[in-house]
Amino acid sequence: MSTTPAIDLEHLRRYSGGDQDLEAEVFAMFRQQVEMWMRLLEPDTDTESWASAVHSLKGSARSIGAHDLATTCETAEQANANGPTARAIAIGDMRNSVDAALNFIDSHTYKTRLQALRKASQCENS
Repeated sequence: MSTTPAIDLEHLRRYSGGDQDLEAEVFAMFRQQVEMWMRLLEPDTDTESWASAVHSLKGSARSIGAHDLATTCETAEQANANGPTARAIAIGDMRNSVDAALNFIDSHTYKTRLQALRKASQCENS
């Protein structure tokens, strides 16, 4: 298991300019894409559909700095040629990486909102 955060926020901030509203929008789009692509991944999915879904998930992961998920997807792309058993293992690994990324997003979103509320409260009390 990786000791690095599931999302590289510095990577994301290079593209978002630190705009928290934009980051929230990107996270929401990532969630939608993860849901869509993971739904298509079953051990008996044909190799072309599997390759397309995993490649798309990898691109989504890279775009937000979910490096571990992107690496897991690379491994899943290689597992495609090895049949349903290898794909089933890869699906489990991808789900674990997706869960880690989504849990990180939830935690980060909570912390960001809490900081904004505290800042607003301080401004009101000034």
